[in-house]
Amino acid sequence: MPTDWGDNIILSRLSDEPELSEEFAGIFARLARHVPASRKPFPNVVLDFSGVSYLNSSHLAQLLRMRKLLAELGKSLVLCGMVEDVWSILTLSGLYKIFRHSPDPMTALASLQMEAD
Repeated sequence: MPTDWGDNIILSRLSDEPELSEEFAGIFARLARHVPASRKPFPNVVLDFSGVSYLNSSHLAQLLRMRKLLAELGKSLVLCGMVEDVWSILTLSGLYKIFRHSPDPMTALASLQMEAD
């Protein structure tokens, strides 16, 4: 389940299927609650992939959709903690060029918090 890290960051520790798809659905549900009419600011999102061993095309599509939604709102999506197999998928697909990434969750959180200051 995605958790709040401060006022403007959601941190999600991911694991393999079926939890991965459920976690993505939970993040989209959380983002939907931040509709502009509610006056709640949209959060940045940090996804910790340290528990994920593979990604399929559906996962990549969800990541791209999440990135697009957050970018349109001026927010960031940061991927971190990727094991070699997951990083290879992003590298081979060329998607590593468009996703922001960090080596671990603490570095990702610190970079977002520094930007907010």
